[in-house]
Amino acid sequence: MRKPFPSLTAIAVMAALSGCTLMPDYQRPELPVKAAWPVAEDAAAKRGAETTDWRAYFPDARMQALIAAALEHNRDLRIAVARVAEARALYGVARADRLPNFDLAASGSTAKVPGDLSLTGVPTTSRRYDANISMLSFELDLWGRVRSLNAAALASYLATEEAQRAFRLGLIADVANAYLTRVELEQRVGLARETLRTRAEMRTMIERRREVGLAGDLDYLQAEGIYQQARSDLANLERQKSAADNALVLLVGTQPADLPAGRSLAEQAIVPDLTPGLPAETLLKRPDVLAAEQRLIAANANIGAARAAFLPRIALTAAGGSASRDLSNLFDSGSGAWSFQPVLRLPLFDFGRNSANLDIAEARKVAAVADYEKTVQQAFREVADLLDARVSLAAQADALGRVEKTQAERLRLAKARYEAGIASYLDVLDAERDAFNAQQGSLAAQRALLTAAAQLYKALGGGA
Repeated sequence: MRKPFPSLTAIAVMAALSGCTLMPDYQRPELPVKAAWPVAEDAAAKRGAETTDWRAYFPDARMQALIAAALEHNRDLRIAVARVAEARALYGVARADRLPNFDLAASGSTAKVPGDLSLTGVPTTSRRYDANISMLSFELDLWGRVRSLNAAALASYLATEEAQRAFRLGLIADVANAYLTRVELEQRVGLARETLRTRAEMRTMIERRREVGLAGDLDYLQAEGIYQQARSDLANLERQKSAADNALVLLVGTQPADLPAGRSLAEQAIVPDLTPGLPAETLLKRPDVLAAEQRLIAANANIGAARAAFLPRIALTAAGGSASRDLSNLFDSGSGAWSFQPVLRLPLFDFGRNSANLDIAEARKVAAVADYEKTVQQAFREVADLLDARVSLAAQADALGRVEKTQAERLRLAKARYEAGIASYLDVLDAERDAFNAQQGSLAAQRALLTAAAQLYKALGGGA
């Protein structure tokens, strides 16, 4: 008597074959960048970015509150988190395909056969009731097709997770930059208001001097012109500050209440003492590079699935339970029933469909390799630029700070000489203009230095 189910030996052979896979061995591409940064490492750099929490790196309490609010309310981050959940669920679907799925089903059917179709010539009514546990079309993964699809789904999930981490890190840096820009503009508005006040006082003083014959109409017109220019500068800066406020609210995703006091640019105390390490160590830890590599791994796995499509597939369908003509006798002794149906499918003529799918998978891997290498190159350039900016912007900010002090002293002397009658008002105007520009330039340089520090935290893959 033939056995209704495959023998244990056949099952063992199938299980062994199911360990095969046509997926190419994955090898990480060599990094298409230099082995060292083009900028010498700062001897004072001691902290590793990946082990430095953003709260320790950004000490301003107001900035910390805004970053925390953004991580909770930013809508783009919510989308990124939802995409991670979606990718995780898709991976769960792909993983479930590697295991047999069982269903519990109960059914009943009634059919009437007319007399002219019945063997007895008499109309008959038939009934059938079934209750069984069934396994529907479980594929024996002989060539690793399902396993390759599962590996591709896992890599896609991990890529999405790394992309979400990269976005989160970028959001921290973006909020910090937006906040620093807002602080800069707030301080520049304060300087513009103070300049407007002093120019109004100077205009009043010159008007009085003109009334007693100590100043001419030309001096008064010059004072009036520079006062109106200060009004224009203040209005422009207030517009920029309002736009910066709106941009910050959009990034944060809400309007936080009861924020703690903030710090000025000079009081930020953001110390960019982050050690870059070697490029091969730093770049391979960045979430955007990790995401690109996971996309490459997924593309590599899809090649295995495309190759396996050329080979035979064996699908198993089985069911076991009870069957009876009467519902009351469904579970009586002797009502057991089972079925087993293996199906072998071998592609014969698909008019190049499988070949085209393999070509698509291989082309996508080539594109994924190029995308990975480009991501690495962009990351290398970003870090190199910021390492250079850490030094050059510090020198620039120091120099502009000295210029600010020099121009402030020059303005003081010019005003004293004018009031003593030994210098023209034109000297005062030039000194005021240069002092105001020096103040604005110094603030911009401080903000640029702090922005570079925030971007360096992101570029080195900070511990977000």
